[in-house]
Amino acid sequence: MPEFRLQDSFSRKIDYLRISVTDRCDFRCVYCMAETMEFLPRARILTLEEIEAVAAQFVALGTRKIRLTGGEPLVRAGIVGLCERIAALPGLQELCMTSNGSQLGKLAQPLFDAGVQRLNISLDSLDPERFRQLTRTGDLAQVIAGIDAATAAGFQHTKLNCVVLKGRNDHEINDLVQFAIDRGLDLTFIEEMPLGSISEHSRAEAFFSSEQVRERIAERYTLLHSTDSTGGPSRYWRVAEAPHIRIGFISPHSHNFCATCNRVRLTAEGRLLLCLGNEHSADLKSVLRAHPGQPHKLEKAIVEAMALKPWKHDFQLNDEVQVVRFMNMTGG
Repeated sequence: MPEFRLQDSFSRKIDYLRISVTDRCDFRCVYCMAETMEFLPRARILTLEEIEAVAAQFVALGTRKIRLTGGEPLVRAGIVGLCERIAALPGLQELCMTSNGSQLGKLAQPLFDAGVQRLNISLDSLDPERFRQLTRTGDLAQVIAGIDAATAAGFQHTKLNCVVLKGRNDHEINDLVQFAIDRGLDLTFIEEMPLGSISEHSRAEAFFSSEQVRERIAERYTLLHSTDSTGGPSRYWRVAEAPHIRIGFISPHSHNFCATCNRVRLTAEGRLLLCLGNEHSADLKSVLRAHPGQPHKLEKAIVEAMALKPWKHDFQLNDEVQVVRFMNMTGG
């Protein structure tokens, strides 16, 4: 087992890395990016070999969990091979992926065979027209087919992620809970995060808190406190009527998870973000390209970057742009 060597200045153990393998996506979700996006030139994003090198160094330093994200990770050519190589790293306990589900119909089985152990799949509506409005380009039937393909491939503890927007999809909360119950899937409701400048809606007016979601669920189901954890920011509850699933809540505004934060993020262009809600970062791409074949240089940069990790984010409930970068290149 690799020696654990990553700890920030607040004595938090950092053992979870999220990697954005691409900033590109086949959806344009209204809370994630602008309708017209300018994506990074290919030369500015990390190569698959560079991503693998960073993953290997983190695991050598004691990282136990890696999640691959995007954009949409499954639009990146060579993603299945990358998964296979990362999953084989000695000492890594869990390789996960967050996806919009659009490509899972054809890739769920190859991903499972490559060693990906768990999937998070975005699902913000069960109404085809509303789903199209929220994603701008998404096909609900295709995503549901991808969810079912993941189950058929052998994935367990698959989790659906739903960003709740007041007046847009909050009336579907219990329909989504029932969908998760029917398919034996976990479900997490997420408060919208103020990343990037958007004009499609007012984030302040669309805010729907985790507490409001729980109140809505309580109209139909009985929620029970749970001590379950998957190593991420979700706080889980059980459903008395369906104890085989978990309902999670990610609450960056109403109940932040900073005190127990154990994660850092690698952006598509190779910046190591120490906090989702701040710009503290280290440029690992420049280290990789200036010192090829010298992993000790990369190790030094990673270890030193831990000192940059702030105590907490400072998300505010208003429409000012607090963090310029969009979620699609942040790494989840």
